[in-house]
Amino acid sequence: MSVLITGARGQVGQGVLGRLAASGFPVRAASARPAELAVPDGVETVEMVLDRPETFGAALDGVRQVFLYPEPAGIDELIKAAEAAGVEHVVLLSSAAVLGPDAETHPIGSHNLRVERALADSTLTVTVLRPDAFASNSLGWAWPIGQSMPVALAYPDARIAPIHPDDIADIAAEALTGGTLAGRTVTLTGAESLSFREQLAILSDETGREIPVERISRGEAEQQMGKYLPDRMVTALLDLWASAQDGPAEIADTTASLLGQPARSYRQWARENAAAFGAE
Repeated sequence: MSVLITGARGQVGQGVLGRLAASGFPVRAASARPAELAVPDGVETVEMVLDRPETFGAALDGVRQVFLYPEPAGIDELIKAAEAAGVEHVVLLSSAAVLGPDAETHPIGSHNLRVERALADSTLTVTVLRPDAFASNSLGWAWPIGQSMPVALAYPDARIAPIHPDDIADIAAEALTGGTLAGRTVTLTGAESLSFREQLAILSDETGREIPVERISRGEAEQQMGKYLPDRMVTALLDLWASAQDGPAEIADTTASLLGQPARSYRQWARENAAAFGAE
């Protein structure tokens, strides 16, 4: 019986897809545009659009497990279709934002919380993965670094514990293929607390580029970030970073605690992605 991978274009979805296919598991990749998916040989692709329930039946036929990207649109209909199709287990890629005191109104937390609650009310066994900040969020600095410009930050000393996306994919693959994580809810981080300033120093080491940090006001940050993010998201991120200046980031579960294997470091991610920053 197949495992259905939604969000198969995303970095974690691609990682899960590749791991399961390499291990010989029958895998089906779902997308609103399946013809555009790049998948390993032998992997079936199928159309599934979360706000079009008529696409659910074919996508779920013969499926017993689903790796699910969180999307509230159509979630109730998707759960009903999954239960009718005989799906037994869902691994949800949620977010640590659901743990915040403002999760009900937070632009990321509320989005994920709606999906978590819908699944909790279902008959399905659900494993919930709640990663905190991705190491790959640093790609937002790629343009100024590549242009030899300073990275402008309102809170350069805010500390997070960035997790390598491959660690999330490893944990998700284990949840789908093993029994130790089934039905659990786990919060995921990297193994080290790093300020933005420390991350940029690591990127400087790995790219061979000088990366100056420019501290700007919150108002200036709001103006810059507002060019490409909704106002609610800008406020939520800046509030988070402001509060993260007071001490080290909390370390939650990692591949070390869940899988018995070392967590990938931020430096490893930086080394692997140095070309994106114009490495010399």
